[in-house]
Amino acid sequence: MFKRSRALASVALVAVTAGLAAPAWAETLQEAIALAYRTNPTLQGQRAQQRALDEAVPQARAGLRPSLSISSTARYQRTDGPSTPGIDLNGDGIPDTAGSNGVNEGDSIGATISLDQTLYTGGRLARGIDAAEASVLSGRESLRSIEQQVLASVIQAYVDVQRDVEILRIRQANLAVLRRQLDESNARFEVGEITRTDVSQSEARLAQSEADLAGAQAQLSVSRATYAAVVGQAPTNLEEPPALPGVPTDFDAALDIGLAENPNLLAAEYQLRQAEALHAQARSAYMPSVGLGSSYGSATPISGFDLSDRTNTFQAGISLSVPLFTGGLNASRVAQALERANAAKIEIDRQKRSVLQGVSSAFAQVVSNRSQLDAGVAGVSAARVAAEGVRQEQQVGLRTTLDVLNGELELRNAEINLTVAKRNLYVAQASLLSSMGRLSGEDLAPGIEVYDAAANAQRVRNRGAMPWDGLIETLDRIVAPPITPANETENAPIDTQLDGEIVRTAPSSQ
Repeated sequence: MFKRSRALASVALVAVTAGLAAPAWAETLQEAIALAYRTNPTLQGQRAQQRALDEAVPQARAGLRPSLSISSTARYQRTDGPSTPGIDLNGDGIPDTAGSNGVNEGDSIGATISLDQTLYTGGRLARGIDAAEASVLSGRESLRSIEQQVLASVIQAYVDVQRDVEILRIRQANLAVLRRQLDESNARFEVGEITRTDVSQSEARLAQSEADLAGAQAQLSVSRATYAAVVGQAPTNLEEPPALPGVPTDFDAALDIGLAENPNLLAAEYQLRQAEALHAQARSAYMPSVGLGSSYGSATPISGFDLSDRTNTFQAGISLSVPLFTGGLNASRVAQALERANAAKIEIDRQKRSVLQGVSSAFAQVVSNRSQLDAGVAGVSAARVAAEGVRQEQQVGLRTTLDVLNGELELRNAEINLTVAKRNLYVAQASLLSSMGRLSGEDLAPGIEVYDAAANAQRVRNRGAMPWDGLIETLDRIVAPPITPANETENAPIDTQLDGEIVRTAPSSQ
């Protein structure tokens, strides 16, 4: 544990040390994604949660199988009653029968083995299996949602480091230029070409540049630490990320994909399926149930233990149970399950609106940042020409020192704005893919070893299976309450608007 803590501390130290030289090798976005996909604690924890959820299906199917139990008892019994005298049958004054002191004692030890098999529950087992399978599918979509969040975090951390490295380079270049400018100002002041004011202006800009450089170094340290926390190792020499696959250019197409593939929406739909199955299971409590039971037991006295005094008992039979009155318990459970199904139906509508909001917002950000990127490219080109022109004009006396300083400031700001615009566009595209449900490890890093959540579910589904499971399940589905869609209740009129169409408002490209 101590060694592991030291290792993690070393990673953090490397991550926050911006001044260290980067290794010679380069790191790609695909490599960062592959590493995070394998080792990210958030993702690993959610996978473990999903494997735990997979166990709900074999637990639900266990009701189809017999239960075998053994029990043992050791008993002692004493009964105190009135004492009785002996009876004189011959009239000779001597009792011919023994009297009783009123105390009866007995003890025994025994064991019983019991076998019980459910034959029919009116659909309770079958609907419980349906609910468990729906919960597993819902959890699988939740796992996909967490995976998308982690991958989006990796992408953002990657381009954040790249952005801050470039901004640091710009700040360092600006500092070097301002130092040269200050040296020139001092030299020209010595020969009387400029005044002390010009020198002071150069000194002020240099001091501000040093402060900006310190801020850029701190921000890079923060981004490196974030990268190390998300990916699992400190960033090295990061290569330019490739274009994200499948970024749509049409808003309606993006929204259609989001409404069909967004994992949060699909998880909500599976949760509704689960709630409806549980509602049907609650209604099955009104149905009769049939079971087969048998037991074999043996008992013998403890005192004077003798196997010849052993008594053996065997019982077998079929039981039929029909609920007649539960004091309102079953009716309350049915109503509770119905309201939970209504709540799950409302959640689907909320998720649809969330998808609409997410896709619209991300699409608008993509459009806006693409325009900002185009403007940034033009701005840097114009600012570079302007800064060079001002420097040349200063040499012939047409511009002041302040004009030169302002030209340099505008150029550096334009370069930083362009760098930020590149980062924002890439993050917005990743956010759009995430809102659509298309941000997956296999698409971002081809060749990655994909985690198959369905494989574990299939592996554990038939744990403890018996040959007659299918027959018992088929019998239990006979006359089982059907799974019906969640209906409106008088206490939930808001549900009446759930079937309305999604109002589509494409983001403006202006």
